[in-house]
Amino acid sequence: MGILDIFESKPKPVLGLDISSTAIKLVELSRSSNGYRVESYAVRPLPANAVVEKNINEVEVVAEVLRNLIQGSKTKVKTAAVAVAGSAVITKVIEMPAGLSDDALETQITLEADQYIPYPLEEVALDFEVQGESTSNEGQLNVLLAACRREHVDLRAEVLALSGLTAKVIDVEAYTMERAFSLISDQLEDQEDQVVAIVDIGATMTTLSVLVDGKTVYTREQLFGGKQLTEEIQRRYGLSTEEAGLAKKQGGLPDDYTLEVLEPFKEAVVQQVTRSLQFFFSSSQYSDVDQIILAGGVATLEGMASMIEEKLGTQTTVANPFAKMSVASRVNSTVLAGDAPSLMIAVGLALRSFE
Repeated sequence: MGILDIFESKPKPVLGLDISSTAIKLVELSRSSNGYRVESYAVRPLPANAVVEKNINEVEVVAEVLRNLIQGSKTKVKTAAVAVAGSAVITKVIEMPAGLSDDALETQITLEADQYIPYPLEEVALDFEVQGESTSNEGQLNVLLAACRREHVDLRAEVLALSGLTAKVIDVEAYTMERAFSLISDQLEDQEDQVVAIVDIGATMTTLSVLVDGKTVYTREQLFGGKQLTEEIQRRYGLSTEEAGLAKKQGGLPDDYTLEVLEPFKEAVVQQVTRSLQFFFSSSQYSDVDQIILAGGVATLEGMASMIEEKLGTQTTVANPFAKMSVASRVNSTVLAGDAPSLMIAVGLALRSFE
């Protein structure tokens, strides 16, 4: 179908690989009549500046980390799904005549795409998905067009190739989050017509995805993340980045840490969530959300979800896409549970195996 292969769904099985600014996360799933099972899982940190704001800066360095990650995970799967950040992708719903063959539709979309894309078409990877009949114009189809600068796609494919993997799917983070949400939605009460905000707070980036009835209606990225807490620990206690990261997870910091460093950071997180939601309310018909799902590494900070729930008055849950999954014996289920909130994108990519 399309060049970018955002929506193509043949591969079986694929590794879900989330290449973020600070780490690569790998998840491999299998499925049986009893549900999903985690077959492999691993995380490896990336050196500083190898990936900056989700853009791959140093291909060889990232590929080497990925090779070590694959080895450590003991997976035998050689195909993978990766994602580009939502900010790197332009999406638009356009109308096309019904009744065209797939080839004719692709030709027509390629001819018309330059109206919607502010880059030369030879620099762009395109894909599309037919969403159904137009409700406003009879005889027309609604088609979701997705376009991404080819360099973002090529760099990810190159990293995989250097690591001995084949890129089967290059997805978009917002769609992987929507797919992973399907594992969480049945943990919520009153699912129908719910407006759910997934706030994914990673090391450097916070992404808000709003889903209505399980479909993404809004996504926005902002520069804010757990790295700010790590840097404050470094500065205050004279630690290296690695030491500060470990201390943040494992404890052992001086007595003033909670009051002087952690609490102010958690207040900043609440402000960030509030601000992100205000942006959504101001640009949509909605003035409230029914649920907040907290994802990313920051979600695991003790009392973070309850603090957001208390300040915003909205039910807030920490994301756990593995809640109803079994786990292979080679996977450390305790470590997996601790990392679960930051594995939504990797899980959403691994689910491409079953479409």
